[in-house]
Amino acid sequence: MPLSEPEALYLRRVDPACNMARFYVLAIQPTLFGGASLLRNWGRIGTKGRAMMETFDGDLRAGEAFARLERCKRSRGYLGVLESSPKP
Repeated sequence: MPLSEPEALYLRRVDPACNMARFYVLAIQPTLFGGASLLRNWGRIGTKGRAMMETFDGDLRAGEAFARLERCKRSRGYLGVLESSPKP
């Protein structure tokens, strides 16, 4: 049984003082040949942004890359969409 892929992760980093409004999306999808692809999309909020697809032989390596990129982005100040909503 294959490992379950994590759902798409939507991150954003907004800093009005620096005129910064960025997004970063990570997702894992299976390939036709039994591997897995890590899909990345990033850019300024409100634009189409850029995209990259990296293919791996298995789910495990794709999951490791997903986790590594998530840690990297969170260390740079990106927050999940629900995490970054204004607090009452």
